[in-house]
Parts: sequence; structure tokens; C-alpha cells
Amino acid sequence: MNEVELAAGLPATPQYQYAQRVGHQLFVAGQVPHNAQGQLVGLDDPHAQASQCLHNLSVVLDVHGFSTSDIRRIVVYVVGGQIHLSAAWKAVTEHFNGLVPPATLLGVARLGHSGQLVEVDATVLKS
Repeated sequence: MNEVELAAGLPATPQYQYAQRVGHQLFVAGQVPHNAQGQLVGLDDPHAQASQCLHNLSVVLDVHGFSTSDIRRIVVYVVGGQIHLSAAWKAVTEHFNGLVPPATLLGVARLGHSGQLVEVDATVLKS
């Protein structure tokens, strides 16, 4: 189900797909802060977790023939208070070299994995 993503070094995702291409659009599952071995990166560090999520998103885009410039909108979900939100946002602005696509930064109560503080979702469309 996720053969191209696994070959590109992303961890296995049991029971769901990383992404599905439909025409010029890529529907991307929320990217989590796991490394290639499936381990959570940056325990208690929202900046490190956001960076890993964005790295994973870039890999997914690449293996499906898209690029960062095809991102039309991102949503960054962050567990914790303003300090965590600010740390995650700093990673976002660094990743996009200050040219962040339209974005929403949301504080949430919890995410899907124990210890997970950040998840990044994207709307992707090739012109």
C-alpha cells in the first residue's frame, strides 16, 4: 500500500496510506514525527517534531512527483500551550525559508501517538 514511501525511507503506516494522487491533486495523510525506523523524534520538543513532520511531507511530495511549491495550504496541529505553538511555527518558517504557504496553526488536546506533539497536514495541487 505504501511501497514508494517505504522505498524512500519513510516508516511503515499500518492500515492507512501516506497519500493518494487524483489527477493534479495529492491527498496527503497528516504527517507525524516518526523517523525511518518508526521511532518518535524529539520527545518533548515541538520544534524537532515539526521539522520531522515537514521532512516526511517533503519525501511524500517527492515520491509522488510534487514539490514544496505545489503546497496550497498547510495545517499544523500542536499539543500544548503558546510556547509549543511558537516552537513548532519556528520550524515551519525555517522549513519554508520564511515563505510559508497559507497556513493554520492549531492548538489541540492530543494527537494519535503517545508523546506526539505535532502533526502536519497539507493540501497539494500541481498547477
